[in-house]
Amino acid sequence: MKNVAFYFFTAAVLCAAAGMIWGVQMSVSRDHSLSMAHAHLSLVGLYYTVTPDADGTVLSRTHLAIALAGVVSLVPGIALVLTGGTPLLAVAGSLLTVTSMLIFLVTVTRNGIGRKPA
Repeated sequence: MKNVAFYFFTAAVLCAAAGMIWGVQMSVSRDHSLSMAHAHLSLVGLYYTVTPDADGTVLSRTHLAIALAGVVSLVPGIALVLTGGTPLLAVAGSLLTVTSMLIFLVTVTRNGIGRKPA
């Protein structure tokens, strides 16, 4: 099984690629009304590669799951709000994203940043 860092990197690349494609589509169509949703695709972090002691724990896997659920619900939720829809998905995505950041705070305070000296 791949480590949490791999999945965060993969998600970051997928989000960046989706954001770029969406940005090109907005540019070509000259319709930038969903640019706020487009900007939120950069929410995924890459901490676990530089701090391998934090990787592979239940907390790191929980962080990954909640962070991905947050991005997957927040971005379309913002797009729905910007096009006149209900804010429910954006609110759920926001709460998941805040929860993800709180988990990340706990992880950083437990493990610090970077590799531990030998």
